[in-house]
Order: sequence, then C-alpha cells, then structure tokens
Amino acid sequence: MLCKEFSAHVRKYLWGGHFWSGSYFAGSVGGAPLTVLKQYIEQQKRPV
Repeated sequence: MLCKEFSAHVRKYLWGGHFWSGSYFAGSVGGAPLTVLKQYIEQQKRPV
C-alpha cells in the first residue's frame, strides 16, 4: 500500500523491493527456551 501511494518517496528506502534487509532481524521470542531459539536459527536458510 505504501509503495503504491508513495512510490517515488519510498523507493530510496527499499532493499530489493522490501523495507528490510535479509541479513538482519530483530524480534521477540516470547519466553521460548534458548534451545528452541537456537534450533530455529540454525534451521534458517543462509544467503548464497
């Protein structure tokens, strides 16, 4: 929706058409045990 409405302004803030970079993530785990979090991270796809 933002891209449609403000495409000229928003374009300079995009990485490959997205508002975020595939190399960075910040989030909450909601109290999940560290073992579960570690397993989740290890199963993520890595950039080629």
